[in-house]
Amino acid sequence: MSARSDNGGFSLIEVLCAILIMGVALVALTHGITTALASTKDSEVQTTVVTLAASQIETLRAGAVLTDETTTGDFGDSFPKYAWEQTVAPAALDGLHQVDVVVKDSKSGASLYKLTTLLFDSDYPGSSASDAKLKQMELDKAKKRNKRGQ
Repeated sequence: MSARSDNGGFSLIEVLCAILIMGVALVALTHGITTALASTKDSEVQTTVVTLAASQIETLRAGAVLTDETTTGDFGDSFPKYAWEQTVAPAALDGLHQVDVVVKDSKSGASLYKLTTLLFDSDYPGSSASDAKLKQMELDKAKKRNKRGQ
């Protein structure tokens, strides 16, 4: 009788190595998915607060008169997690105001985003007179061009 060697199966060491490699790959895949989901959530929050700050600036721009003060508020039931604080301060030119809008977490009060811009007060006393002067100057120039062309 001769001894027959049958090498048709896997050894225990080979099976354990395959399970170890699959385990490491699964942990790396899970970590990658978790990181991607967290990044997506951060991007969503960032987009939301930027849009809310811009909408607050536009609301202020649509108002009639700018007053130099600091005011606070929230975004109502639509965005209960966020609150705003806006500061309107005079700038270097008369009638020009620096506006800072800070969007905060309503629970912790932590600042999430700050948007700064300059707005011109449309009700500034000199603005209508200077606009009328500019329009008159443009009309005078147009008349001179028309006379030259004839």
